Amino acid sequence: MTEPSNIASYLPRVAAEQPEALAVAAPIGRGIAGRPRYRRLDYRELDQRSDRIAHGLTSVGIGKGVRTALLVPPGLDFAALAFAVLKAGAVPVLVDPGIGLRNIRGCLATAEPEAFIGVPAAHLARLGLGWGRPSVRVFVTVGRRAPWGGYTLSEVEALGDGDGAAMAPTSRRDVAAIVFTSGSTGPPKGVVYTHGNFLAQLEAVRDLLGVTSADIDLPTFPLFALFDPALGMATVIPRMDPTRPAKVDPRNIIDPINEFGITTMFGSPALLDTVGRHGERHGTRLPSLRRVVSAGAPVSPQIIERFLEMLPDGARILTPYGATESLPVAVISSHVILEETGARTDSGAGVCVGRPVDSIELAILPISDGPIPTWNADLAMPPGEIGEIVVKGPQVTTSYFRAPRHDELSKIADRDGSVRHRMGDLGYMDEEGRLWFVGRKSHRLETAAGPMFTVPCEAVFNTHPSVFRSALVGVERGGETVPVLCVELEPGVGRSQRSRVSAELEEIAAAHEHTRSIRHFLYHPGFPVDVRHNAKIGRAKLAVWASRRVKG
Repeated sequence: MTEPSNIASYLPRVAAEQPEALAVAAPIGRGIAGRPRYRRLDYRELDQRSDRIAHGLTSVGIGKGVRTALLVPPGLDFAALAFAVLKAGAVPVLVDPGIGLRNIRGCLATAEPEAFIGVPAAHLARLGLGWGRPSVRVFVTVGRRAPWGGYTLSEVEALGDGDGAAMAPTSRRDVAAIVFTSGSTGPPKGVVYTHGNFLAQLEAVRDLLGVTSADIDLPTFPLFALFDPALGMATVIPRMDPTRPAKVDPRNIIDPINEFGITTMFGSPALLDTVGRHGERHGTRLPSLRRVVSAGAPVSPQIIERFLEMLPDGARILTPYGATESLPVAVISSHVILEETGARTDSGAGVCVGRPVDSIELAILPISDGPIPTWNADLAMPPGEIGEIVVKGPQVTTSYFRAPRHDELSKIADRDGSVRHRMGDLGYMDEEGRLWFVGRKSHRLETAAGPMFTVPCEAVFNTHPSVFRSALVGVERGGETVPVLCVELEPGVGRSQRSRVSAELEEIAAAHEHTRSIRHFLYHPGFPVDVRHNAKIGRAKLAVWASRRVKG
C-alpha cells in the first residue's frame, strides 16, 4: 500500500479499525439542570458523511485545487466539511474569525477564494463587506439559505449520496491549505501548507503525545481538532468562544472533562490560567486528564503549578514551541520547567522551550532585519549567544501565499533545494542542546545601555506577587529609545498599593544588570492580547499608550 499523501486518508483507516468509536461530539444546547447536550458522530459516520460532502462539492465545482473559504464555527458540520474539502482535493482557506472584519476582508482579498462555505452570518458579511469579491463563484451555506443563492450543505451532501469513498489524488507537494496567521505581530499572512507539511505535523504530534485509541481530546483551538480523528483520538468540542479563551466559563471546560473522561486537552496559557484559578478556588479535580498541551505563548511556572493541582499524579503539561509557519519546533514538559529551568527564567535567562523535535534542524543566526537569500552554515552561532531562530524540516512551510516580500524576509534558500524559515524570534541554545526564547525580534529595544530583550526583562518583574504580567516597550524621547515597563496587576491589587509596588519593582530593576536602565513603570488595566490565544501581548498598542504617559 502506498503512503497516504493527504491527512484525510487516515480517517477511513481509523473508521475501518474502530467504526463505532466516538469521533466527534459537539454541544447543541442545554438539557436537564442546564447541562450541555451533545450531538455525536462515530468514525464510520464521520468518514461516510465527509465522503458524501466531498463528492457533492466536486459535483458543484469545488474540486482539486479550488481555493475554498471555510467560515464555519467548531462543531460536527465543521469536522465533516474540513475532511470533505481535503478529500475533494480542494484547498481550504482558513481565517481566524476573531481577527476582525477588516482583516478577514484583507485575507480573502489576498487568497482570492473561488468557493465560499459559511454559515448565514458569514454570507451576510460577504455580501455587505465584499468578502471574496469578485473571485468567489460557488456558494455553500451551512444552514438555511437566503437570497444569495448557491447551495445548502444539505443539498451538497444529497448530491454526493451513494457515490462511495472519496479521495482525490494528491501528492505531498500539492497545496493542501492556506492558513492565515492571527496578525498578532503584523498583518495576517497566508501560510501555504502542502499535504507533506500536514503529514509531518501529524507524525510529530503523534510522537509528541503518544496518543492511543483510548484517548479523548478537548481542543479549545479549532484547528487542533483536525488532527484528532486522523490520530484515532476522539474529539469533544467545548462550549466557548474560541476567539476569547481567557473569558471562557471554566465550567464549560471542567464539566465535559469529567463527563467524557477527557484524557488530553489543548489550552492557551490564558485559558489554563482562567480554569486553574477557578479550580484553586473550588478545589476542583480532573482525575481523567493526564496530558495538557499549551501553546500560543510561554506558560509561566505559576500557571503550571496551579493547573497541576487539579490533575492526577503523573499528569504533565507540554508546551510546544512553534508558529503557524512551523509547528512543532521544540517541546518542554512541566516537570522540567518546575524542577530545572523555571528558576533560571525568574532570574532573567529567558524561557526554555525545550529540545528541538527529531524532525527539526535548528540554528541561531546573528540578528538581522534584512533578507538572507541563501543559507550559509558559517553564520550559525555557538551555544549561549543570542540570535534569530531559524528552522528546517518537513513540517516547516516554505512560502506565503502571494506575499513575495514576506518570503524574501522570512525564507532562506538552502543548497539542497529546501527552504529554511526565520521564526522572527530571538533565542539561544544552551550547552545541553535546549532552546531558550528571549522574545520577538521586532520587540527588541536598541537603547543607550545596549540591546534589551523582552522576555528576560519581564520575567524578573513577573515574580512579584502583585504582578499578573508585564510588558517591556520602547518610547522615543530625545532621539533615544527609553525602556518602559507596563504592568498589569493581579486582581484585587488596588490603586492605593501602586506606590508600594513601584518602589519594589524599582528594587528588582536595580538588582539585575539587564534591567537597571528601566526607570518608568506604568499600570495598565488590561493588556491588549492576540485574538487566537489571548496570550501574546499587543506591544505596539501598549507602546503608543505608554508614549502618551512618559514625560521627556
